[in-house]
Amino acid sequence: MSASTIGRESTGAAVRSASDLYRAVWRWHFYAGLLVLPFMITLAITGALYLFHDEIDAIVYSDLKQVAVQENVARAAPSAMVAAAVAAHPGMAIKFTDPATPASSAEITVNTQNQGKLAVYVDPYTGKVLGSLPDRGTIMWTIRYLHSLKYFGSFARALIEIAGGWSVLLVGTGVYLWWPRSQTAGILSIRGTPKRRVFWRDTHAVTGVFVGFFIVFLAITGMPWSGVWGAKVNEWANGSNFGYPAGVRVAVPMSDEHLGHAAQTTWSLQQAQIPQASGHDHGATPIGLDAAVAIFNRLGLHSGYAVNIPIAPNGVYTGSVYPDDLSRQRVVHLDQYSGQPLIDMSFADYGPLAKGLEWGINVHLGQEFGLLNQLVLLAACIGIVALAVSAGIMWWKRRPAGSLGVPPMPADKRVFRGIIAILVVGGTIFPLVGVSLAIMLFLDWAYSRLFRSRSA
Repeated sequence: MSASTIGRESTGAAVRSASDLYRAVWRWHFYAGLLVLPFMITLAITGALYLFHDEIDAIVYSDLKQVAVQENVARAAPSAMVAAAVAAHPGMAIKFTDPATPASSAEITVNTQNQGKLAVYVDPYTGKVLGSLPDRGTIMWTIRYLHSLKYFGSFARALIEIAGGWSVLLVGTGVYLWWPRSQTAGILSIRGTPKRRVFWRDTHAVTGVFVGFFIVFLAITGMPWSGVWGAKVNEWANGSNFGYPAGVRVAVPMSDEHLGHAAQTTWSLQQAQIPQASGHDHGATPIGLDAAVAIFNRLGLHSGYAVNIPIAPNGVYTGSVYPDDLSRQRVVHLDQYSGQPLIDMSFADYGPLAKGLEWGINVHLGQEFGLLNQLVLLAACIGIVALAVSAGIMWWKRRPAGSLGVPPMPADKRVFRGIIAILVVGGTIFPLVGVSLAIMLFLDWAYSRLFRSRSA
Protein backbone atom coordinates (compact mmCIF):
# COMPACT_ATOMS: atom_id res chain seq x y z
CA MET A 1 0.00 0.00 0.00
CA SER A 2 1.45 3.35 -1.04
CA ALA A 3 1.80 6.39 1.15
CA SER A 4 -0.66 8.25 -1.05
CA THR A 5 -3.26 5.53 -0.59
CA ILE A 6 -2.79 5.55 3.16
CA GLY A 7 -3.31 9.28 3.24
CA ARG A 8 -6.49 9.04 1.20
CA GLU A 9 -7.87 6.28 3.40
CA SER A 10 -7.24 8.25 6.58
CA THR A 11 -8.79 11.36 5.05
CA GLY A 12 -11.82 9.37 3.91
CA ALA A 13 -12.20 7.85 7.38
CA ALA A 14 -12.07 11.29 8.97
CA VAL A 15 -14.72 12.57 6.57
CA ARG A 16 -16.96 9.56 7.26
CA SER A 17 -16.44 10.01 11.00
CA ALA A 18 -17.46 13.67 10.85
CA SER A 19 -20.42 12.79 8.65
CA ASP A 20 -21.55 10.05 11.06
CA LEU A 21 -21.28 12.38 14.03
CA TYR A 22 -23.28 15.04 12.17
CA ARG A 23 -25.96 12.47 11.34
CA ALA A 24 -26.16 11.29 14.95
CA VAL A 25 -26.45 14.83 16.28
CA TRP A 26 -29.02 15.73 13.61
CA ARG A 27 -31.06 12.61 14.40
CA TRP A 28 -31.19 13.40 18.12
CA HIS A 29 -31.84 17.08 17.45
CA PHE A 30 -34.89 15.89 15.50
CA TYR A 31 -36.04 13.65 18.35
CA ALA A 32 -35.54 16.42 20.91
CA GLY A 33 -37.55 18.83 18.78
CA LEU A 34 -40.29 16.25 18.28
CA LEU A 35 -40.67 15.88 22.04
CA VAL A 36 -40.03 19.45 23.19
CA LEU A 37 -41.41 21.89 20.65
CA PRO A 38 -45.12 21.42 21.48
CA PHE A 39 -44.30 22.12 25.14
CA MET A 40 -42.07 25.04 24.25
CA ILE A 41 -44.86 26.77 22.31
CA THR A 42 -47.25 26.43 25.26
CA LEU A 43 -44.61 27.47 27.79
CA ALA A 44 -43.51 30.45 25.70
CA ILE A 45 -47.05 31.80 25.20
CA THR A 46 -48.17 31.35 28.80
CA GLY A 47 -44.80 32.55 30.10
CA ALA A 48 -44.93 35.69 27.97
CA LEU A 49 -48.37 36.52 29.37
CA TYR A 50 -47.36 35.82 32.96
CA LEU A 51 -44.42 38.21 32.72
CA PHE A 52 -47.01 40.98 32.92
CA HIS A 53 -49.31 39.36 35.47
CA ASP A 54 -49.53 42.38 37.76
CA GLU A 55 -50.21 44.77 34.89
CA ILE A 56 -52.82 42.50 33.27
CA ASP A 57 -54.65 41.74 36.53
CA ALA A 58 -54.70 45.45 37.40
CA ILE A 59 -56.49 46.16 34.11
CA VAL A 60 -58.86 43.19 34.07
CA TYR A 61 -59.84 43.55 37.72
CA SER A 62 -59.49 47.31 38.06
CA ASP A 63 -62.88 47.55 39.81
CA LEU A 64 -61.60 45.17 42.52
CA LYS A 65 -57.91 45.89 42.79
CA GLN A 66 -57.77 49.66 42.19
CA VAL A 67 -59.20 52.40 44.46
CA ALA A 68 -59.26 56.18 44.43
CA VAL A 69 -56.46 57.63 46.54
CA GLN A 70 -57.83 59.77 49.36
CA GLU A 71 -55.30 62.19 50.79
CA ASN A 72 -55.36 62.98 54.51
CA VAL A 73 -57.85 60.19 55.18
CA ALA A 74 -57.01 57.54 57.74
CA ARG A 75 -57.24 53.98 56.53
CA ALA A 76 -59.78 51.63 58.02
CA ALA A 77 -58.39 49.28 60.65
CA PRO A 78 -57.43 45.83 59.31
CA SER A 79 -59.89 44.20 61.72
CA ALA A 80 -62.69 46.44 60.39
CA MET A 81 -61.86 45.45 56.80
CA VAL A 82 -61.83 41.78 57.80
CA ALA A 83 -65.19 42.20 59.57
CA ALA A 84 -66.68 43.79 56.43
CA ALA A 85 -65.37 40.96 54.25
CA VAL A 86 -66.77 38.28 56.57
CA ALA A 87 -70.11 40.10 56.79
CA ALA A 88 -70.36 40.07 52.99
CA HIS A 89 -69.15 36.47 52.70
CA PRO A 90 -69.71 34.57 55.97
CA GLY A 91 -66.86 32.29 56.93
CA MET A 92 -63.46 32.38 58.62
CA ALA A 93 -60.88 35.00 57.62
CA ILE A 94 -57.51 33.33 57.24
CA LYS A 95 -55.37 35.98 55.54
CA PHE A 96 -55.13 39.76 55.30
CA THR A 97 -53.06 41.30 52.48
CA ASP A 98 -51.88 44.86 52.96
CA PRO A 99 -52.48 47.25 49.99
CA ALA A 100 -49.31 47.24 47.86
CA THR A 101 -49.72 50.90 46.82
CA PRO A 102 -51.88 53.87 47.90
CA ALA A 103 -54.16 53.06 44.94
CA SER A 104 -54.49 49.35 45.78
CA SER A 105 -57.29 47.61 47.64
CA ALA A 106 -56.77 45.30 50.59
CA GLU A 107 -57.39 41.59 50.02
CA ILE A 108 -58.91 39.35 52.66
CA THR A 109 -59.00 35.59 52.13
CA VAL A 110 -62.15 34.08 53.63
CA ASN A 111 -62.74 30.36 53.94
CA THR A 112 -66.49 30.06 53.32
CA GLN A 113 -68.63 27.00 53.84
CA ASN A 114 -70.30 26.89 50.43
CA GLN A 115 -67.95 28.69 48.05
CA GLY A 116 -64.57 27.57 49.33
CA LYS A 117 -61.83 30.15 49.71
CA LEU A 118 -62.64 33.61 48.40
CA ALA A 119 -60.43 36.64 47.85
CA VAL A 120 -62.52 39.57 49.07
CA TYR A 121 -61.38 43.06 48.06
CA VAL A 122 -61.95 46.01 50.38
CA ASP A 123 -61.37 49.75 49.91
CA PRO A 124 -58.83 50.60 52.65
CA TYR A 125 -60.09 54.19 52.91
CA THR A 126 -63.82 53.52 53.26
CA GLY A 127 -63.84 49.91 54.48
CA LYS A 128 -66.34 49.10 51.71
CA VAL A 129 -66.32 45.64 50.12
CA LEU A 130 -65.64 45.99 46.38
CA GLY A 131 -66.30 42.40 45.38
CA SER A 132 -64.74 38.95 45.45
CA LEU A 133 -63.13 36.24 43.35
CA PRO A 134 -62.30 32.61 44.05
CA ASP A 135 -58.94 32.49 45.81
CA ARG A 136 -56.23 32.35 43.10
CA GLY A 137 -59.05 32.64 40.59
CA THR A 138 -57.69 35.48 38.49
CA ILE A 139 -56.80 35.10 34.82
CA MET A 140 -53.11 35.25 35.65
CA TRP A 141 -53.35 32.43 38.19
CA THR A 142 -55.03 30.39 35.45
CA ILE A 143 -52.16 31.23 33.08
CA ARG A 144 -49.64 30.27 35.77
CA TYR A 145 -51.30 26.89 36.31
CA LEU A 146 -51.41 26.30 32.54
CA HIS A 147 -47.72 27.19 32.34
CA SER A 148 -46.84 24.55 34.91
CA LEU A 149 -49.52 22.07 33.72
CA LYS A 150 -50.72 21.97 37.32
CA TYR A 151 -54.29 21.52 36.07
CA PHE A 152 -53.36 18.15 34.57
CA GLY A 153 -51.85 16.40 37.57
CA SER A 154 -48.42 15.17 38.61
CA PHE A 155 -47.81 13.14 35.44
CA ALA A 156 -48.16 16.23 33.25
CA ARG A 157 -45.83 18.17 35.56
CA ALA A 158 -43.28 15.37 35.18
CA LEU A 159 -43.48 15.90 31.42
CA ILE A 160 -42.50 19.54 31.96
CA GLU A 161 -39.41 18.39 33.85
CA ILE A 162 -38.52 16.01 31.01
CA ALA A 163 -39.11 18.76 28.45
CA GLY A 164 -36.76 21.05 30.38
CA GLY A 165 -33.94 18.54 30.17
CA TRP A 166 -34.57 17.75 26.52
CA SER A 167 -34.64 21.45 25.66
CA VAL A 168 -31.04 21.72 26.89
CA LEU A 169 -30.16 18.78 24.61
CA LEU A 170 -32.06 20.52 21.79
CA VAL A 171 -29.98 23.67 22.15
CA GLY A 172 -26.69 21.78 22.42
CA THR A 173 -27.30 19.71 19.29
CA GLY A 174 -28.71 22.77 17.50
CA VAL A 175 -25.54 24.79 18.14
CA TYR A 176 -23.45 21.91 16.78
CA LEU A 177 -25.53 21.76 13.59
CA TRP A 178 -25.43 25.55 13.19
CA TRP A 179 -21.71 25.90 13.84
CA PRO A 180 -20.00 27.43 10.78
CA ARG A 181 -17.74 24.98 8.98
CA SER A 182 -17.19 26.12 5.42
CA GLN A 183 -20.43 27.95 4.71
CA THR A 184 -20.99 31.64 5.34
CA ALA A 185 -24.64 32.04 4.31
CA GLY A 186 -27.44 31.11 6.67
CA ILE A 187 -25.30 31.67 9.76
CA LEU A 188 -26.47 35.13 10.78
CA SER A 189 -28.59 35.94 7.74
CA ILE A 190 -31.71 34.50 6.15
CA ARG A 191 -31.78 33.49 2.50
CA GLY A 192 -34.65 33.08 0.08
CA THR A 193 -38.37 33.63 0.55
CA PRO A 194 -41.01 31.84 2.67
CA LYS A 195 -41.81 29.64 -0.34
CA ARG A 196 -38.38 28.03 -0.13
CA ARG A 197 -37.25 25.54 2.49
CA VAL A 198 -33.89 27.33 2.89
CA PHE A 199 -35.75 30.39 4.21
CA TRP A 200 -37.23 28.34 7.05
CA ARG A 201 -33.92 26.54 7.65
CA ASP A 202 -32.11 29.87 8.04
CA THR A 203 -34.92 31.37 10.12
CA HIS A 204 -34.75 28.37 12.43
CA ALA A 205 -30.95 28.43 12.70
CA VAL A 206 -30.54 32.17 13.19
CA THR A 207 -33.42 32.41 15.66
CA GLY A 208 -32.09 29.39 17.55
CA VAL A 209 -28.67 30.96 17.98
CA PHE A 210 -30.16 34.10 19.50
CA VAL A 211 -32.69 32.43 21.81
CA GLY A 212 -30.69 29.30 22.68
CA PHE A 213 -29.17 30.91 25.77
CA PHE A 214 -32.62 31.92 27.02
CA ILE A 215 -34.02 28.43 26.42
CA VAL A 216 -31.28 26.89 28.56
CA PHE A 217 -31.60 29.58 31.23
CA LEU A 218 -35.39 29.28 31.44
CA ALA A 219 -35.20 25.48 31.49
CA ILE A 220 -32.68 25.42 34.35
CA THR A 221 -34.35 28.16 36.39
CA GLY A 222 -37.72 26.50 35.87
CA MET A 223 -36.48 23.16 37.24
CA PRO A 224 -36.92 24.15 40.94
CA TRP A 225 -40.71 24.01 40.39
CA SER A 226 -40.58 20.50 38.92
CA GLY A 227 -42.26 17.66 40.76
CA VAL A 228 -39.33 15.25 41.11
CA TRP A 229 -36.04 17.12 40.69
CA GLY A 230 -37.30 20.35 42.24
CA ALA A 231 -38.82 18.60 45.25
CA LYS A 232 -35.70 16.53 45.93
CA VAL A 233 -33.30 19.46 45.54
CA ASN A 234 -35.57 21.59 47.74
CA GLU A 235 -35.44 18.91 50.42
CA TRP A 236 -31.66 18.63 50.12
CA ALA A 237 -31.08 22.39 50.02
CA ASN A 238 -33.08 22.95 53.17
CA GLY A 239 -31.26 20.14 54.91
CA SER A 240 -32.03 19.85 58.59
CA ASN A 241 -32.82 22.79 60.89
CA PHE A 242 -36.56 22.41 60.22
CA GLY A 243 -36.05 23.41 56.60
CA TYR A 244 -35.04 26.99 57.41
CA PRO A 245 -31.98 28.57 55.79
CA ALA A 246 -28.77 28.34 57.78
CA GLY A 247 -28.35 30.95 60.49
CA VAL A 248 -31.93 31.37 61.72
CA ARG A 249 -32.19 28.48 64.15
CA VAL A 250 -33.91 29.66 67.30
CA ALA A 251 -35.08 27.90 70.44
CA VAL A 252 -38.84 28.11 69.90
CA PRO A 253 -41.45 25.33 69.75
CA MET A 254 -42.14 24.24 66.17
CA SER A 255 -45.37 22.91 64.69
CA ASP A 256 -45.68 20.19 62.06
CA GLU A 257 -47.07 22.69 59.54
CA HIS A 258 -44.84 23.81 56.68
CA LEU A 259 -44.82 27.35 55.38
CA GLY A 260 -45.37 26.12 51.81
CA HIS A 261 -48.69 24.58 52.90
CA ALA A 262 -49.91 27.58 54.86
CA ALA A 263 -48.99 30.45 52.55
CA GLN A 264 -47.55 31.35 49.18
CA THR A 265 -43.82 31.45 49.75
CA THR A 266 -40.47 31.28 48.00
CA TRP A 267 -38.98 28.03 46.72
CA SER A 268 -36.32 28.07 49.45
CA LEU A 269 -38.83 28.27 52.31
CA GLN A 270 -41.40 25.69 51.20
CA GLN A 271 -40.13 23.13 53.74
CA ALA A 272 -39.75 25.64 56.56
CA GLN A 273 -41.80 24.71 59.62
CA ILE A 274 -43.94 27.26 61.41
CA PRO A 275 -43.29 28.00 65.10
CA GLN A 276 -45.93 27.73 67.81
CA ALA A 277 -47.25 30.38 70.16
CA SER A 278 -46.99 29.48 73.84
CA GLY A 279 -49.21 31.96 75.69
CA HIS A 280 -52.38 29.89 75.34
CA ASP A 281 -51.10 27.57 78.06
CA HIS A 282 -51.36 30.42 80.58
CA GLY A 283 -54.69 31.93 79.53
CA ALA A 284 -53.11 34.91 77.76
CA THR A 285 -55.21 37.17 75.53
CA PRO A 286 -54.33 37.36 71.79
CA ILE A 287 -53.04 40.74 70.62
CA GLY A 288 -55.40 40.82 67.61
CA LEU A 289 -54.87 41.56 63.93
CA ASP A 290 -54.57 45.35 64.30
CA ALA A 291 -51.71 45.06 66.77
CA ALA A 292 -50.01 42.40 64.64
CA VAL A 293 -50.19 44.63 61.55
CA ALA A 294 -48.81 47.54 63.55
CA ILE A 295 -45.84 45.38 64.60
CA PHE A 296 -45.20 44.27 61.03
CA ASN A 297 -45.25 47.91 59.94
CA ARG A 298 -42.84 48.84 62.70
CA LEU A 299 -40.52 46.00 61.67
CA GLY A 300 -40.44 47.48 58.17
CA LEU A 301 -42.04 44.78 56.01
CA HIS A 302 -42.38 45.91 52.40
CA SER A 303 -45.87 47.14 51.48
CA GLY A 304 -48.16 44.49 50.05
CA TYR A 305 -47.24 41.90 52.66
CA ALA A 306 -49.69 39.14 53.55
CA VAL A 307 -50.63 38.23 57.13
CA ASN A 308 -51.77 34.69 57.86
CA ILE A 309 -54.29 34.93 60.69
CA PRO A 310 -53.93 32.19 63.33
CA ILE A 311 -56.96 29.90 63.63
CA ALA A 312 -55.59 27.64 66.39
CA PRO A 313 -54.69 28.55 70.00
CA ASN A 314 -51.01 27.80 69.36
CA GLY A 315 -50.93 29.50 65.95
CA VAL A 316 -48.87 32.55 64.99
CA TYR A 317 -49.30 35.65 62.88
CA THR A 318 -47.11 35.13 59.81
CA GLY A 319 -46.22 38.20 57.79
CA SER A 320 -44.63 37.45 54.42
CA VAL A 321 -43.72 39.53 51.39
CA TYR A 322 -41.91 38.69 48.15
CA PRO A 323 -41.48 41.91 46.15
CA ASP A 324 -39.50 42.23 42.94
CA ASP A 325 -36.49 43.37 44.97
CA LEU A 326 -35.04 40.11 46.34
CA SER A 327 -33.33 41.90 49.22
CA ARG A 328 -36.77 42.91 50.56
CA GLN A 329 -38.10 39.35 50.78
CA ARG A 330 -39.07 38.62 54.35
CA VAL A 331 -41.02 36.23 56.56
CA VAL A 332 -41.78 37.09 60.20
CA HIS A 333 -43.66 34.87 62.67
CA LEU A 334 -45.23 36.67 65.66
CA ASP A 335 -46.46 35.06 68.86
CA GLN A 336 -50.17 35.81 68.77
CA TYR A 337 -50.22 36.52 72.52
CA SER A 338 -47.05 38.48 73.24
CA GLY A 339 -46.50 39.93 69.76
CA GLN A 340 -42.83 38.96 69.98
CA PRO A 341 -41.11 37.92 66.71
CA LEU A 342 -40.35 34.22 67.00
CA ILE A 343 -38.50 33.96 63.69
CA ASP A 344 -37.54 36.78 61.34
CA MET A 345 -36.10 35.64 57.99
CA SER A 346 -34.95 37.63 54.98
CA PHE A 347 -33.09 36.97 51.75
CA ALA A 348 -29.82 37.69 53.55
CA ASP A 349 -30.41 34.59 55.71
CA TYR A 350 -30.57 32.22 52.74
CA GLY A 351 -27.63 29.95 51.97
CA PRO A 352 -25.56 30.40 48.77
CA LEU A 353 -27.51 27.75 46.85
CA ALA A 354 -30.87 29.18 47.86
CA LYS A 355 -29.75 32.71 46.95
CA GLY A 356 -28.63 31.59 43.51
CA LEU A 357 -31.82 29.65 42.84
CA GLU A 358 -34.04 32.47 44.08
CA TRP A 359 -32.20 34.96 41.87
CA GLY A 360 -32.72 32.69 38.87
CA ILE A 361 -36.40 32.27 39.70
CA ASN A 362 -36.82 36.03 40.06
CA VAL A 363 -35.28 36.63 36.63
CA HIS A 364 -37.36 33.77 35.20
CA LEU A 365 -40.49 35.57 36.42
CA GLY A 366 -39.36 38.86 34.86
CA GLN A 367 -39.02 40.63 38.21
CA GLU A 368 -35.33 41.15 38.92
CA PHE A 369 -34.57 43.98 36.46
CA GLY A 370 -37.97 45.60 36.10
CA LEU A 371 -39.45 46.40 32.69
CA LEU A 372 -36.19 45.56 30.89
CA ASN A 373 -36.35 42.03 32.33
CA GLN A 374 -39.93 41.67 31.10
CA LEU A 375 -39.21 42.97 27.59
CA VAL A 376 -36.09 40.85 27.07
CA LEU A 377 -37.89 37.67 28.12
CA LEU A 378 -40.92 38.65 26.03
CA ALA A 379 -38.63 38.88 22.98
CA ALA A 380 -37.14 35.49 23.92
CA CYS A 381 -40.63 33.94 24.16
CA ILE A 382 -41.56 35.32 20.73
CA GLY A 383 -38.28 33.92 19.39
CA ILE A 384 -39.05 30.49 20.88
CA VAL A 385 -42.44 30.41 19.13
CA ALA A 386 -40.78 31.44 15.86
CA LEU A 387 -38.17 28.72 16.40
CA ALA A 388 -40.84 26.05 16.91
CA VAL A 389 -42.99 27.18 13.97
CA SER A 390 -40.03 27.34 11.58
CA ALA A 391 -38.94 23.85 12.69
CA GLY A 392 -42.38 22.45 11.94
CA ILE A 393 -42.57 24.07 8.49
CA MET A 394 -39.00 23.05 7.64
CA TRP A 395 -39.71 19.45 8.62
CA TRP A 396 -42.95 19.39 6.64
CA LYS A 397 -41.19 20.64 3.51
CA ARG A 398 -38.30 18.17 3.92
CA ARG A 399 -40.01 14.93 4.92
CA PRO A 400 -40.66 12.28 2.24
CA ALA A 401 -44.32 11.55 1.52
CA GLY A 402 -45.74 8.98 3.91
CA SER A 403 -42.70 9.08 6.18
CA LEU A 404 -41.89 10.65 9.51
CA GLY A 405 -38.73 12.06 7.98
CA VAL A 406 -36.29 10.89 10.67
CA PRO A 407 -32.72 11.93 9.74
CA PRO A 408 -30.58 8.99 8.52
CA MET A 409 -28.84 6.68 10.96
CA PRO A 410 -25.03 7.07 11.05
CA ALA A 411 -23.12 4.21 9.44
CA ASP A 412 -20.70 3.91 12.38
CA LYS A 413 -22.73 3.15 15.49
CA ARG A 414 -19.81 4.00 17.74
CA VAL A 415 -20.82 7.64 17.56
CA PHE A 416 -23.71 6.74 19.86
CA ARG A 417 -21.25 6.37 22.70
CA GLY A 418 -21.59 10.12 23.15
CA ILE A 419 -25.37 9.76 23.41
CA ILE A 420 -24.93 7.09 26.07
CA ALA A 421 -22.55 9.40 27.96
CA ILE A 422 -25.20 12.14 27.85
CA LEU A 423 -27.73 9.58 29.12
CA VAL A 424 -25.54 8.73 32.10
CA VAL A 425 -24.84 12.39 32.95
CA GLY A 426 -28.46 13.45 32.39
CA GLY A 427 -29.77 10.51 34.38
CA THR A 428 -27.51 11.37 37.29
CA ILE A 429 -28.51 15.03 37.45
CA PHE A 430 -32.11 14.78 36.22
CA PRO A 431 -33.52 11.26 36.81
CA LEU A 432 -36.66 11.70 34.70
CA VAL A 433 -34.63 13.06 31.80
CA GLY A 434 -32.25 10.11 32.04
CA VAL A 435 -35.15 7.64 31.97
CA SER A 436 -36.68 9.39 28.96
CA LEU A 437 -33.30 9.33 27.15
CA ALA A 438 -33.00 5.59 27.78
CA ILE A 439 -36.52 4.99 26.45
CA MET A 440 -35.82 7.12 23.38
CA LEU A 441 -32.55 5.29 22.72
CA PHE A 442 -34.42 1.97 22.81
CA LEU A 443 -37.20 3.27 20.55
CA ASP A 444 -34.62 4.58 18.09
CA TRP A 445 -32.93 1.18 18.00
CA ALA A 446 -36.30 -0.57 17.51
CA TYR A 447 -37.32 1.88 14.78
CA SER A 448 -34.03 1.35 12.94
CA ARG A 449 -34.41 -2.45 13.03
CA LEU A 450 -38.01 -2.21 11.80
CA PHE A 451 -36.99 0.14 8.98
CA ARG A 452 -34.16 -2.18 7.91
CA SER A 453 -36.45 -5.23 7.95
CA ARG A 454 -38.99 -3.47 5.74
CA SER A 455 -36.27 -2.33 3.35
CA ALA A 456 -34.79 -5.82 3.03
